[in-house]
Amino acid sequence: MVDWEIHAMEFGNCNCGYACPCQFNALPTHGLCQAIGFFRVDRGHFGGAKLDGLNMAFACAWPGAVHQGHGKMQPIIDKRADEAQRRGLLSIMTGKETKEMATFFAVYTAMCEKVHDPVYTDIRIEVDKDKRMAKCEAVGAASGRGEPIRNKVTGAEHRVGIVLPNGFEFTQNEVGRGWSTSTGQVALKLEDSYAHWCELHLNQNGVIR
Repeated sequence: MVDWEIHAMEFGNCNCGYACPCQFNALPTHGLCQAIGFFRVDRGHFGGAKLDGLNMAFACAWPGAVHQGHGKMQPIIDKRADEAQRRGLLSIMTGKETKEMATFFAVYTAMCEKVHDPVYTDIRIEVDKDKRMAKCEAVGAASGRGEPIRNKVTGAEHRVGIVLPNGFEFTQNEVGRGWSTSTGQVALKLEDSYAHWCELHLNQNGVIR
């Protein structure tokens, strides 16, 4: 198994209500799961290939809850990456060279019956976890933006997060609201739904705690 590790920032947006039931082992708000995620790798490697400063994204859709399977995924890879870096990013995002079900990437891929060939494009990711702000674009493939949840009466920003000490994606996140779209093989449109910001610290064995 190839040795790899990433320290990254994620902005993820799914179709559920602001309190995503999946994070609480409950069924999705609308009975199905759709998600678009953007990942900025601040530091990382895949074998001897450095991944620092590269980006990746995906669009995923399942006809029911994730664990019920039959999903489809569109990986999106930073076109600045060289061949070794592309192989590394795609391997991480599709659960290869990873202990079985050890990362959310591996789980998501295992629950997809179709993983489409990757799209290589420019990916721009602007995220501020503390402010719950995001503006992301994978040119020609996907885009997303996020902002804080607002109090319905006062309009003030509402801050809330989820703590998952044993999570396979994050141990703590910041929750907000998001709007995202994707095109192509997994075309989605998400509007004013659950979004989160979290730091990813992963390797082939799962979350590094």
